[in-house]
Amino acid sequence: MTTTTAKPALWTPGDWNALFGFGTNILVNLLVLTGLLRFVLQIPPEIVFGRILPAAGLMMALSTWYYAFLAYRLAARTGRDDVCALPSGISVPHMFVVVLVIMLPIAQRTGDPIKGWEAGLTWVFIQSFILMAGGFVAPYIRRITPRAALLGTLAGVSITFISMRPALEMFMTPAIGLACFAIVLASWFGGLRYPRGTPAGLVAIAFGMAVGWLAALFGLGTGGRSVDALVNGLSNIGFSVPLPAVGHVFGGFEYLGIILVTAIPFGIYDLVEAMDNVESAEAAGDAFPTTRVLTADGVVSLIGCLMGNPFINAVYIGHPGWKAMGGRIGYSAATGLAVLVVTWLGVVSLLLDLIPVVAISPILLYIGMLIGAQAFQETPKSHAPAVVLGLVPHLAAWAKTLIDGALGAAGTNAAAVGVDKLATLGVLYPGLEVLGEGAILSGLILAAIAAFVIERDWINAAAFAGAGAFLTFFGFMHGPAVGFAVTPGVALAYAMMAGFLFACARWPVLTAGLAPKPAAAE
Repeated sequence: MTTTTAKPALWTPGDWNALFGFGTNILVNLLVLTGLLRFVLQIPPEIVFGRILPAAGLMMALSTWYYAFLAYRLAARTGRDDVCALPSGISVPHMFVVVLVIMLPIAQRTGDPIKGWEAGLTWVFIQSFILMAGGFVAPYIRRITPRAALLGTLAGVSITFISMRPALEMFMTPAIGLACFAIVLASWFGGLRYPRGTPAGLVAIAFGMAVGWLAALFGLGTGGRSVDALVNGLSNIGFSVPLPAVGHVFGGFEYLGIILVTAIPFGIYDLVEAMDNVESAEAAGDAFPTTRVLTADGVVSLIGCLMGNPFINAVYIGHPGWKAMGGRIGYSAATGLAVLVVTWLGVVSLLLDLIPVVAISPILLYIGMLIGAQAFQETPKSHAPAVVLGLVPHLAAWAKTLIDGALGAAGTNAAAVGVDKLATLGVLYPGLEVLGEGAILSGLILAAIAAFVIERDWINAAAFAGAGAFLTFFGFMHGPAVGFAVTPGVALAYAMMAGFLFACARWPVLTAGLAPKPAAAE
């Protein structure tokens, strides 16, 4: 860290690296959600490119500009020149949940994809207010929760749902994926500089495009590029600005019962994820106010949904990664401007056909690597077992997602196949189901219990076990939906755990023979 008395610099050379890295991250998400809207939901292109994407672009621009402003204020107040803005954008887990759990079933039931879009808008409308209200509770939760729990459950998300898919894509097309990975790895971990200071992310994308289009020229399948598809993508280019969609937002309220089942638990997910990411940034040296962060996410999400965007905004995992690349303030503001250009001019469809997605995958894997490493690097060494425990629910959720997807592709499901038959093959599906539901909350609770036990803080360990019993009883974790006595057996088990840990604090005879406490981390 260095300090300076001059005004914070709005742009530094490292911002180029972070811009292309973070910008490609945002681009990947835009490409994925466009594919979901067009080919899964079958929403007409005039709605996707003329209404939804412009509104999504406005939301992300407002978010990235605000976080650039917060970073500027922090840099000015502290006199430091190494402050990095929080990354933000459309929440990836929510992207799939709102499409596959809310929008798709309603679109199929009604035969009208517009009805599905309206339900998605209502879902975000409710989520926005949960975020704004929760912003005033989150700072207290951060104060009482061990860092190993906050970063451990975040590492679980990064290893499973951020790192694994890009890693698999890289090895499916290794000629592009591994080569691009070497390009970013050599620069962002090895310190290699490319000619004229060209950002590593841009070098990787340019290399991937070159290989993909050369393969297409010679009739090879590497990269999956097609001139016909590229020409078709040109038809969606045009200037569109977001328009109010208030009527569509309230049109989705007829499906309120279905929407609330996921809106409430995912609102809590948002709170925990945002806290985790703010904690991650603070561990990297940049302390941002949790209440302002959560409130900002709620406000910009509300603006976005009122203009037609059915996706929630969130602070992203990855702040330490962009900071390590040299990102400061400018990369966030510039990304917001780039997103406006891409979404308002309708060029997402063209980019979807121009750039091999596998050329971008190594950048996402890099971010996952950093976040997973940070959970161990920024917590006491003795808390490493707690971090590992925080990963476990996410591994279960990821495995269940893959199994459900494979069985669904075969036209069946776990119940039809038979959980007993799956068990004989080593697939304990009921365990994956219970452990993986609400993974970010259960990972946090389990890791917190372990961290407090390691510290011999029996009362706080018991308190978190009691919180686990409460959250489980009402379905916020270890259950498919919010309700009453959703998984009572698991809730009872947490309550029994809480009772035992409380007894350890109250009856010294239980802890009289304890081994020496592990030494604190250096």
